[in-house]
Amino acid sequence: MSSSEYDLIFAGGGTTACVTAGRLLTANPDLRILIVEAGPHTQDDLAHTQPARFTAHLLPDSKTVRVYRAKESETLGGRAIVVHTGGCIGGGSSVNFAMYTRGSASDYDDWSMKHNNSGWSTKDLIPLLQKSETFQALPNQPTHGYSGPIKVSYGGATSNIGNDFLEVAAAYDKGRKFLDDPNGLYSCNTYGRWPKWINSENGKRSDTACHFLYPHINKRNLDIVVGCLVKRIVFQDGKAVGIEYLRDTTVHQGISRDTIIATAKEFVVLSAGSFGTPAILERSGIGSGDLHKKLGIQTIVDLPGVGENYQDHCGVFPGYFASDESHTLDGIARGDEDELHKWTSQWLADGSGFIAHNGIDAGIKLRPTDEELEKIGPAFAKKWEAFFANALDKPALWLGPMVRLIGDYSLAPHRKFFNLLFIAGYPSARGHVHITSADDVFSQLDFQPGYLVPPEDKELFIWGYKKTREYARRMKCYRGEYALYHPSFAEGSDAACKEDAMPVPADAPDIVYTKEDDKAIWKYLQEQLSTTWHSIGTCAMKPRPEDGVVDSRLNVHGVHGLKIADLSICPENVGANTYSTALVVGEKAAIIIAEDLGIRGI
Repeated sequence: MSSSEYDLIFAGGGTTACVTAGRLLTANPDLRILIVEAGPHTQDDLAHTQPARFTAHLLPDSKTVRVYRAKESETLGGRAIVVHTGGCIGGGSSVNFAMYTRGSASDYDDWSMKHNNSGWSTKDLIPLLQKSETFQALPNQPTHGYSGPIKVSYGGATSNIGNDFLEVAAAYDKGRKFLDDPNGLYSCNTYGRWPKWINSENGKRSDTACHFLYPHINKRNLDIVVGCLVKRIVFQDGKAVGIEYLRDTTVHQGISRDTIIATAKEFVVLSAGSFGTPAILERSGIGSGDLHKKLGIQTIVDLPGVGENYQDHCGVFPGYFASDESHTLDGIARGDEDELHKWTSQWLADGSGFIAHNGIDAGIKLRPTDEELEKIGPAFAKKWEAFFANALDKPALWLGPMVRLIGDYSLAPHRKFFNLLFIAGYPSARGHVHITSADDVFSQLDFQPGYLVPPEDKELFIWGYKKTREYARRMKCYRGEYALYHPSFAEGSDAACKEDAMPVPADAPDIVYTKEDDKAIWKYLQEQLSTTWHSIGTCAMKPRPEDGVVDSRLNVHGVHGLKIADLSICPENVGANTYSTALVVGEKAAIIIAEDLGIRGI
């Protein structure tokens, strides 16, 4: 397209942008749309389409994610946490672990009722959750969809490690039940098989780029520019009328970094994620007036909530040795030629096998019992009464096995592994992300996630380590702890790790931890607690007096023609992998924008 004028401009080509733009183009093919994305295309790239290759995107030389380094944190032992976000067309949907997990019904009802966001209750959003998916895992589930573009299945293979975990759960934890569908929105605290964002018919990843956006890629009215970063929004009389962006010269080598201006007749839609979107707003004069004054930026709208309310699902990945008979992804992850040839050949033939797998076959969204609450600690008990007790669908932790090592293979012995990971559903930690330069889009952000600052989070994670270890050491595949990814307990402690061990019986007594052992676990958490790549909340959908940034129509407070459609709008956390929430935000944004433009058929 020779003209630089469009109807809509999307600043970011991630998960929600693909959904929203794709739906709008389907409803009105005459819309002129520009998508500006910092990362590369993903179409037909095996690194994206083959699910088992997900950790390749976390390698130091990855071009498909953006890396944000936080400030050093005392609660993390002086460590500067690193968070990756999707940095390619399709965003997180193209690089994530493909773990299908949906939030709880009360999560979206909280969005609606606590913050007066009309149209965002669970009742409102279930049709949109259904609209996106074809749920291949189970038939006739009332809250799932069966005709959407995104396929959900159990993948192309099943590991015996997942079955081991479920067998231990049945024998060791008889008070909790099993459910065919642990992602039905209205219940939790049940064990079950875990679905994946994988198409059972061809074994490919189900991402939004391939299923929503790329079907339109050859249309004359859609422009997608990659390797470009949005600097700021252009305003005229209080209305967003375009963007300034520039080429990343590390991608476009030999090309100048001159500013390019594109204009939008109807809307500019920010979809650059929980880091990128607040940064664009702040550089554009929308955010804290104090920050603008410090950086020499003219304030257009004083919105101190921009960049605040950062939330994530932090987690821990203790590693265990697995038996030789275990089915794991270690060979694929290591790049063993025989394993890659074997499974790639099978995947190419019929879409089955462990290339069509994400390493997660089973798990539970867990709510502690009264007895367990006493063991966790008083700070978490206080939070439990205020937040969890009357919300019976909210889990405190997700836990389950990963059938490979999440760690550094260059340091590991050539063996098979599994992780028994645990992730907080609703950590109390809150952080922030702000720009440090008025003009330099490559400058490091002022980022602090707040991990482990609240005492209730510390108590929950200490207990989570103890709880998951009891499952692991009872599993048939267990052959000891991989000490590098466990606490350094004192010699002679009953909790000391055993790097060569066999499973204990289901009715064996639990390990008894001393106060010194708890200190060792705390030190371990400070050293190893990690992001789970679910950054949300930095442009919250709340009323302006509550430090909100957008209203329920996704309009940025105080200006016109500017909307946000990404996970930065989440006012409260969701107890799940955030892909399903990104889908529903994308679907909702498409409806809202279509209504504003008078488009039917969304």
